[in-house]
Amino acid sequence: MPWWPWSSQDEKDKKKVVKWTDSLNRTDWTHYTDTRNLVPVILLTTTIIGSYAFYRSYLRRIPQASLIQPGFWRKRSLFGKVTSVGDGDNFRLFHTPGGRLAGWGWLPGRRVPRERKELQDKTIHIRLAGIDAPELAHFGRPSQPHSQEALDWLTSYILHRRIRAFIYKKDQYDRAVATVYVRRWLLRRDVGLQMLRMGLATVYEAKTGAEFGDLEDKYRNAEKWAKLKRRGMWAGKKKDYESPRDFKNRMGSVEQ
Repeated sequence: MPWWPWSSQDEKDKKKVVKWTDSLNRTDWTHYTDTRNLVPVILLTTTIIGSYAFYRSYLRRIPQASLIQPGFWRKRSLFGKVTSVGDGDNFRLFHTPGGRLAGWGWLPGRRVPRERKELQDKTIHIRLAGIDAPELAHFGRPSQPHSQEALDWLTSYILHRRIRAFIYKKDQYDRAVATVYVRRWLLRRDVGLQMLRMGLATVYEAKTGAEFGDLEDKYRNAEKWAKLKRRGMWAGKKKDYESPRDFKNRMGSVEQ
């Protein structure tokens, strides 16, 4: 390559190929690492992620028991309004997370439906934990004594009321087994416990699957008290008494 007298070192430097990494290394990163810019970005990102997690855990409505997340069982409770009572120990709940503070009952779009067609596939089937109420007539089986009395009492006690259900598991009928509380005369009442005291249910007896939370002793004492006072199903003669569990077993044997 010929040498020209007017060539200079500067001109040679201009002809050098500039690598992308060299250009990147020359980028001024101080703008991105400046605390005045970095802190707001971190705070905004954390707020967005935290808000979404809070919504999913506490404000997202759950329409059916089958959609309850596995991590909720035994750790969370559901708040909502009872829309129907199907038997002496189960009912339907329309989940209203956050209650009135979240706008349920007064904000547009946050109302509990009244019509059955509006409620279809939008309610959680709840089974009262730790108790067994007398069986109503169904599937061709006759009703058990005191079954209608138990249904009427439960209906008057919780229907169209707001309740809180502490959920334990999902049973074979896709129901959420739960201890349920309702406000009555400014006091929080355990619905299952009240039924036992009224003599309208027995302690749930099963070889497996019984759920009480930490209330089993309390429930058994309530049943003993109802027996002693001869309330509800305990009012008749002892020889005529048949527990809901024994009744279901007997009906099953007859059908077989």
